[in-house]
Amino acid sequence: MKTIRQNDSMITGTRLTNTLQHQPGDDLPASMQKSLLDNLTTAVLVFDSELNLRYMNAAAEDVLEVSDRRVHGINIRELFIEDQSSLSSMEKALYNEEGYNKREAKLQLLTGQSLTADYAITPLQDAGEANLLMELQPRDRLLRIRREETLKAKQETARILVRGLAHEIKNPLGGVRGAAQLLERELPNAELKEYTSVIIEEADRLRNLVDRMLGPIKPPRFDETNIHEVLERVCSLINAETGHSLRIIRDYDPSIPEMSIDAEQMIQATLNIVRNAMQAITQSMPQSDGCITLRTRILRQFTISNVRHRIICRVDIEDNGPGIPKDMLENIFYPMISGRADGTGLGLSIAQSILSQHDGIINCESEPGQTRFSLFIPFVSHKTEQQTHAGAGRTP
Repeated sequence: MKTIRQNDSMITGTRLTNTLQHQPGDDLPASMQKSLLDNLTTAVLVFDSELNLRYMNAAAEDVLEVSDRRVHGINIRELFIEDQSSLSSMEKALYNEEGYNKREAKLQLLTGQSLTADYAITPLQDAGEANLLMELQPRDRLLRIRREETLKAKQETARILVRGLAHEIKNPLGGVRGAAQLLERELPNAELKEYTSVIIEEADRLRNLVDRMLGPIKPPRFDETNIHEVLERVCSLINAETGHSLRIIRDYDPSIPEMSIDAEQMIQATLNIVRNAMQAITQSMPQSDGCITLRTRILRQFTISNVRHRIICRVDIEDNGPGIPKDMLENIFYPMISGRADGTGLGLSIAQSILSQHDGIINCESEPGQTRFSLFIPFVSHKTEQQTHAGAGRTP
């Protein structure tokens, strides 16, 4: 970690300050100023001379995973933990009225999560009182976006290969099945027909397997749906399978509005992940010791595949199972990848495909004792697109 003076090149430490400085005859209404700050992708925090929090914008709330209302007025030491030398540098910046930048700072958040970020410190004067402007740019997010882009490109390549392979498999399978049916009609002995039945059943099984590898065939039918209804449906299915022996914790944000999603497909995607968690727990510990947490939150100014969404819904599915081996973690969303001997390796691939049709994505973080799958679902209106597809199918 390196402290750099303001005149060195890094992030735009003084750009925001210069932009918002007062210009004669160029005043903006207070509502416009707040709107500008809340729509910035850069996290902005303002501290007083005692380093107590005076303001944080929406991006800062997302980065630090807290609300301004909850932490307003607390000291910076309570907001996040950094080394003592960094706090001394901030106090020195206030005293000398000299800003600076810092790269790859390691911050420990109130939630217990760690954050790697670049930040710029700029002293400000407000009615003769010293204040400190902090512009925070998380590095973790940039790395995540790059990983998502790489993952999507690889998955699209894998999907194209699977489609080509499926075509080459299904054509001869249809011929084999048809020939077995014709042969079955010609056989005089019922015992011999048992063999043709095996051929037909295996051909059907392989065809179904190929169809599952391809993922959802029908386009999604979007409708306004409460995401918590989807999660409650999944909970009822898991409780029926486990006899309520597996503990499920619900941590919902009740303020999340309805979303334009295909409820049935979203149930399938979520169920695939929760069922994987249940099976991992069952194989590693008594089911009664297992715990799955379903959490929903709103995130603002979130980027998915180079598209920045004003707000998205984040659904976390956490379990206390054994975790996913590191050598498998990068490949778990590909077809036929499974950590279980009896697994098909299709559940996560199908779930990722469904989220992709909703312009979303699934991320996974895992360590022994805690695995978290995060579903990022944008609040996108699909009605116009759906009507267009429907209209294209009509005959004039």
